[in-house]
Amino acid sequence: MFILRTAVSVEKQGWAHFDYVKMPEYRWGIFLTPSDPNRKIDFGMHKGQPVWQEVPGEYRSELRRLIVTQGDTEPASVEQQRQLGKTCPSLYDLRNLFQVMLRKGDTCGPWFICYKHTLGRDGREEAESLLERHSGDQDKPRILGAFNEKTSDWLSFFMFTYFTDRDGKFQLASLSESAFDPLSRSCRFMLTEEAHHMFVGESGVGRVIQRTCELMNEYKTDELENMEE
Repeated sequence: MFILRTAVSVEKQGWAHFDYVKMPEYRWGIFLTPSDPNRKIDFGMHKGQPVWQEVPGEYRSELRRLIVTQGDTEPASVEQQRQLGKTCPSLYDLRNLFQVMLRKGDTCGPWFICYKHTLGRDGREEAESLLERHSGDQDKPRILGAFNEKTSDWLSFFMFTYFTDRDGKFQLASLSESAFDPLSRSCRFMLTEEAHHMFVGESGVGRVIQRTCELMNEYKTDELENMEE
């Protein structure tokens, strides 16, 4: 049994509740930060106006493309990493893998909410299309090429969470400032987990480098391909 981080509320004290949670008992949910009735748009030609609860028609197409692409990345990364549990270096790494995959899967819900608020009837079709796409599928691949690459080893996983999730953090940070309030409220909560994903990647890469240096010193060589533990 693993100690998993389980969200219990949208407050600062509620997103990182640790408890002994069996995988089937993990708490799934759609968490939106509380709405601020006085929130204003912070930039651009609409600066100072109230944030939007419905998307203006002139921005509908651009926002549709943005949220469909971003929403597609969450299940895609789970599909990429689903086999790694068979080769985990330790139980510590397996627990981190479960935490990362559960949170990425959990964030599909908020994106579906954005589909509904933004796209109306088209949102259901986009949601169905998202479920039909699969990472690396020749006929129905994921939208972004990076999410169709194989992640079959743990070094690739560490590099993915170190670099790709770092990029994702800044994308979510920008979307959290969106004038479209449901999108902003969804992304603000998602950001709370990105720090953990980046920690998994950074510490994992650091451990690989440290162990490599130890072996180089032990065997008095820099020919890494000839070293075996």
